[in-house]
Amino acid sequence: MTVPARGAATGPVRGPRRWREAAEEALYGPEGFFVRHAPAAHFRTSVHASPLFAGAVAELLRRVDEVLGHPGELALVDYGAGRGELLTGVLAALSGQPGSLAARVRPHAVERARRPDGLDPAIAWSADPPRGVSGLLFANEWLDDVPVDVAETGVDGVPRHVLVDADGTEHLGGPVTGEDAGWLARWWPLPPEPGLRAEIGRPRDAAWARAVSCLERGLAVAVDYAHTRSARPPLGTLTGYRDGREVRPVPDGRCDLTAHVALDACAAAAERAGAPRTGPGLPLSQREALHALGVSGARPPLALASSDPAGYVRLLGRAGEAAELTDPAGLGAFTWLLQPRGAPLPPPWGVHGETGDRPSG
Repeated sequence: MTVPARGAATGPVRGPRRWREAAEEALYGPEGFFVRHAPAAHFRTSVHASPLFAGAVAELLRRVDEVLGHPGELALVDYGAGRGELLTGVLAALSGQPGSLAARVRPHAVERARRPDGLDPAIAWSADPPRGVSGLLFANEWLDDVPVDVAETGVDGVPRHVLVDADGTEHLGGPVTGEDAGWLARWWPLPPEPGLRAEIGRPRDAAWARAVSCLERGLAVAVDYAHTRSARPPLGTLTGYRDGREVRPVPDGRCDLTAHVALDACAAAAERAGAPRTGPGLPLSQREALHALGVSGARPPLALASSDPAGYVRLLGRAGEAAELTDPAGLGAFTWLLQPRGAPLPPPWGVHGETGDRPSG
C-alpha cells in the first residue's frame, strides 16, 4: 500500500485487512512510522525520562556478568533499539565505573530502522540479533509494537477477526479459527457478549521466544505495559500515539500502533525455548525492579541543603527523576519479565545454586 504524504490526496485504497497485516505495513513498511520517525519525537519512554534508567540497566548488566563468571565478552542486546538511546546511556554509565566490564561489553542494537548518524561505532546495528552470545538481552517497549490481530465477539457470540480500512474504519470478518482460536481459548477467552475484544498475541509469543533463543547463557528481560489471564482488559488496548498524544489507531503510517502485552503467554513461549521463569514474585513491576537495582525516589537529607547546596540540588533532581520512573500510576506500572537461560537469575531475584536451564515448578 502506498501511504500518502501528510495532507496529500489519497491514492488507491486497499480493502479491509486484518489488523496485523495493516499495522505491519503502517509501522515497518517503506513509508512506515518507525522507518520515518524517531520514537522519542512521539512518546516518552523510561529511557528518555532519565539517565537513571540506563544506569539501572548497567547495574543489571554488572550483576549478570557476576553470575556468568566474568566472560571474556559480555553481550548487551537491545531489542527494538529505537535510535540507540539506551545503549548509549548504558555505555556512558559504564565508562565511569572501575574495572574491566566496560572493555568487555559488546553492545548490539536490534532494529529495523536504519542506523542513526553519529552513533557510537562500538554499537553493532542489525535487523537480526547476534546468535549464541552470553550476556543481557533487554527489550524495552518492544513487544507492544509487534503487530497482532484483533478479535471481537459478534452478535452471534462467536469471536471474529476485526478488519480495518486504511482510514481506521473497522468491520467484523470471519470467525477466528485454527491456532488463533487455540491461543484465545488458552490465554484470552472471549465471553459470548457482543463487542468484547482481545488482541491475539501469538506473533508476540513467537517473537519473544526467537529473541530469547539468541542467548546461549544470560538473562532476557522484557519491559512493557502488560496484563495476565486473570485480568485481561475486556475491550482490548489497541491505540495510537502521535506527537506525544494518544490518538485513534489508524494504519496510515502517521502514528504508532500499540497494544498492551499478554506477557504471561510470551513467558510460556520462552519457557518452551529454554528460558524458564524462576524465583518468587516474577514478573514484577518496574517500581519493584528499579528499587532492587538501586533507583530510589527518596529525598536527600534536608541538612545537606546547608552543608552542600549544589549537591543537595543535584540529589533532589535525581530523586525527582527516580520518582517518575517508579511512579505506580505512570512509568512504574510497567511490567518486567526476567527469564534466565543457562545461568542463574542475578541477585536479588536469584536463588543460590539455581540455574535457568530447566523449567521451574
